[in-house]
Amino acid sequence: MPRHRALGGSVVLMVVDAAFTSIGLNYFQTVVPKVMEFREEFVEKNRVHTLGDLSREPTEELQRVWKNRRSWAVAKEVAAYLAGLVDGGMDERAALRHWARGVELRRWTRDPIGKIRGVGINTLQYLRMMGGVDTVMPDKIVKRVINGILEEAGEPRVEKDLEFIRAVHDLASRTGYRAIELCWMTWLIQSEGEISKTEKYAEVLRYI
Repeated sequence: MPRHRALGGSVVLMVVDAAFTSIGLNYFQTVVPKVMEFREEFVEKNRVHTLGDLSREPTEELQRVWKNRRSWAVAKEVAAYLAGLVDGGMDERAALRHWARGVELRRWTRDPIGKIRGVGINTLQYLRMMGGVDTVMPDKIVKRVINGILEEAGEPRVEKDLEFIRAVHDLASRTGYRAIELCWMTWLIQSEGEISKTEKYAEVLRYI
């Protein structure tokens, strides 16, 4: 998976990215530019530096960049939970890694972040990926591509989320790729017309 180099390792921006992605809008066209706008308006202008800052920032102010209140509710609650781990002695990246590695996927709805209203399996998995876990998001694009590969190989489609995640990990072990690489390759090989996302969004891709 491409690392979020332009996010500078900022867990605040990773949380905002995941919260914006959670409502299903086009990642390359909509989410990435808006995350960069948030960075310019709030991080670079010294308003939001930490997860605690994000959790306390008034939603009405944040909506100047992104109007969806549900996204900000997700971002602020996730930030508040992770900030609690920071208060326990970890830095923000260590807190994200600690949480991501400790998730028991088969009980993900009982996880402190999984229980947050608006956090689905895709958002949870995306945050875990950004926390350094080698895994996959079971979203519709990833499923379409991976299931197409499975069918071409004479294997059955896998639709249930947790079963799909296990299937991708199995496919990764058989192909020599990491699950996280397979996840991102499905996005990058998709095409719009005759122009692949890699070509069309070349400028945006350097941010991820």
